Amino acid sequence: MAVRVLGIDPGLTRCGVGVVDVEPNRTARLVDVVVLRSPAELDTPRRLVRIAEGLEAIIEEHRPQAVALERVFARSDVSTIMGTAQISGVAMLIAARRALPVALHTPSEVKAAITGYGRADKKQVGAMVARILGLDEVPKPADAADALALAICHAWRTGGVAGDAVRDSADGSAGDSALTPAQRAWLAAERSASVSGAARRLKR
Repeated sequence: MAVRVLGIDPGLTRCGVGVVDVEPNRTARLVDVVVLRSPAELDTPRRLVRIAEGLEAIIEEHRPQAVALERVFARSDVSTIMGTAQISGVAMLIAARRALPVALHTPSEVKAAITGYGRADKKQVGAMVARILGLDEVPKPADAADALALAICHAWRTGGVAGDAVRDSADGSAGDSALTPAQRAWLAAERSASVSGAARRLKR
């Protein structure tokens, strides 16, 4: 049975939103994609309301089973960090009120899942999103492709046959040879993150 995932690339000026249906065999189908916008001349509370209303409308229309968000990282532009964090909070609140599970994925996790390479650029990610979804063109702007990539990544990592294979391999019950190159790249990144986390705990 297909899982429907809402991917959100958070941003205050542009917020990418993509909805995909993903089968257990990893086949993905585009349901909808849009970029929500809020004009800079509005004050921040009204900009948040503008994006929130768009997210609520999309959730009401498409009824996703899960929400995937890009994990916020520190950047040189403080205003960008603030806007991204604010929209992430809005999205999580909207999802929580509907009892929808929310997952946060780092850019490198998404890139590894979609392209097999955790340092792929936006052009490579967009091209693979179009290929996975069977689209004639790459969704634009990049916020749209990024949102779809988040949704696909989440479904592949957590749902259906593909997700089970990755989890089984992580605990040693299935061989890495059963995974696709993208899944193996994600698994390597996941193991590395687990080791790093353990090392940090030991140092405390």
